[in-house]
Amino acid sequence: MTGIDDVTLNFSASSLMVLNAILAIVMFSIAIDLKPADFKRLSRAPKPLIVGLASQFVVLPVITFLLVLATGPAPSIALGLILVGACPGGNISNFITHRAGGNAALSVSMTAFATVAAIVLTPLNIALWGGLYEPTRALLQKTAIDPVSVAITVGFMLVLPLAAGVFLNHRRPSLTARLRGPLQHLSMVIFIAFIGLALAANWGFFLQFAGAVAALVVLHNGLALLGGYGVATLAGLSPFDRRAITIETGIQNSGLGLVLIFAFFGGLGGMAVVAGFWGIWHAISGIALARVMARTEAAR
Repeated sequence: MTGIDDVTLNFSASSLMVLNAILAIVMFSIAIDLKPADFKRLSRAPKPLIVGLASQFVVLPVITFLLVLATGPAPSIALGLILVGACPGGNISNFITHRAGGNAALSVSMTAFATVAAIVLTPLNIALWGGLYEPTRALLQKTAIDPVSVAITVGFMLVLPLAAGVFLNHRRPSLTARLRGPLQHLSMVIFIAFIGLALAANWGFFLQFAGAVAALVVLHNGLALLGGYGVATLAGLSPFDRRAITIETGIQNSGLGLVLIFAFFGGLGGMAVVAGFWGIWHAISGIALARVMARTEAAR
């Protein structure tokens, strides 16, 4: 049986362009919820945002690296976990935080700031933690990933739509008010449908190797949620903010992860299966956690 490190998934250049465009639309649909005043407000009370970004880009990569050391998975699976852990928060985190009764404004702002920070921090974390683990270091050397190219990809796919959405909401708030609901629902439906089609095209590989990653992804996601909760608690944040940071840390942008995997790692099997399974599982766990959290009102 073919090993997971030797498998490359079917994903054409045109499919990658479509996925890039879909993620840009999803990011734009989030950005039209933001105004420059939101960022000014956070600059006056930045502690929750700083704690959230530290949880996202420092605590989660460290947790991921320790998980990889403890479990010793196949190199491509290990690098997939490291890559997902290095991505910014996922787009559905804002919706889930709102359902959980957490600070949705903080969640949206964290997504925005993390997206901008990801230009530097995502390639840096992939190179740092992937380079510290010998089996994944060999994969990184084989693919010769260029952090500048990753930064450019993240910038065009996420940061430009973010800036455009904030600008449009500032200049034409009546237009964004009409676009907001339909665009957010449509973009998520398109994104989920596209990922479903991509999985269907590689269903045989996914079924063959999902068992090898399922337990690791569930554990990784659980540790991410616990890490976010623990950091926010140690920082003395309110339950209202704590819910946002917990969810933002545990909901990763696996769509961005897939783009990077197909653009820079040739659709390497273990990495792609990890990102694909993450995309399914974090939605399930996040919504389930939101239902539990929503049973009690969070103190602000």
